Amino acid sequence: MGKKIICIVEDKEDLREGMGLMIDTSNNYSLAGSFANAEEALQKIPAIGPDAVLMDINLPGHSGITCVNALKNMFPSMLFLMCTAYEDNEKIFDSLKAGASGYILKTEGPKKILDALDEMLAGGSPMSSSIARKVVASFTQSVNENPAIEVLSDREKEVLENLAKGLIGKEVADALNISSGTVRKHVQNIYKKLHVNTRVEAVNLYLKR
Repeated sequence: MGKKIICIVEDKEDLREGMGLMIDTSNNYSLAGSFANAEEALQKIPAIGPDAVLMDINLPGHSGITCVNALKNMFPSMLFLMCTAYEDNEKIFDSLKAGASGYILKTEGPKKILDALDEMLAGGSPMSSSIARKVVASFTQSVNENPAIEVLSDREKEVLENLAKGLIGKEVADALNISSGTVRKHVQNIYKKLHVNTRVEAVNLYLKR
């Protein structure tokens, strides 16, 4: 199996070069492009068609969130991992709503970022632990405030909460002590009841404040 193609959007040159070196010297990934702003990324990433993009938020001109939203609309299957210094709720949830599949802090270091890429490309939604706590707290608040959650059974709510933490199918099964097949059935029911087609849509629906 060939290496996965990665692009980086980061305005700080030292970080951009460091992340590029990290990607290019890894076993699983190949760097196809690194860009200092959203405008350049929007011009060049479509022609590259990477498997995943590492995206900063605070960019000159358009933000990384705007860039993710634009690229996700053009390429729904493209994956985006926000790699940023911001921990505030608004940027976290705006990033997820724009189409990001993961959110990790730059302070985590190279190994954590590569691990997050591995997890995201395996179908997960990686998040730094502090970010995951904020997502779960907001999820709990949204569940209490949003009457639409009542269409879900208690077990479906538990499954959705674990999905919001970034767990994937087998991890959810282990956390709830049920089979992977049962998790898949619950997820199908959640999609049907919430009228969504993906996990990100289901989680985002309940992250709305």
